[in-house]
Amino acid sequence: MSPLFAFLHHLAAFALVAALTAELVLVRGPLTLDSARRILRFDAAYGLSSIVLLVAGLLRVFYFEKGAAYYFHSAPFLGKLALFAAIGLLSIYPTREFLSWRKSLRQGQIPVVDAGKLHTIGRVIHWELSLVALLLLLAVLMARGIGHFG
Repeated sequence: MSPLFAFLHHLAAFALVAALTAELVLVRGPLTLDSARRILRFDAAYGLSSIVLLVAGLLRVFYFEKGAAYYFHSAPFLGKLALFAAIGLLSIYPTREFLSWRKSLRQGQIPVVDAGKLHTIGRVIHWELSLVALLLLLAVLMARGIGHFG
């Protein structure tokens, strides 16, 4: 079972990065009916992949790998949890904006969004991706046993 959950964990991480990258590309371009719908789909994929990532990761920690005692004595692991939470909190702003577009999209209309707001959303997504890169560095450190205490 351990390899299956490791695979799911890594697959979800790659899907999360792909969805965020697609969102960033789409919000930087002109907002059309098609691009707005695609942004909503990618944001849903982002949310789903983050849930799978979290669940698979926690199952690995508590049931399939070295055990919770090991991980909770790892500074990089604790940093990963903190960054994951920060990324999740950052994602609230773009997701709320994207969800507000649903009514317009159901009516076949392009959502009315000011260019400044789209720029801010793009910056938030860029920050999310930057924090994901830092999270990956912590994953490498954790896997190498660097920063383990106790």
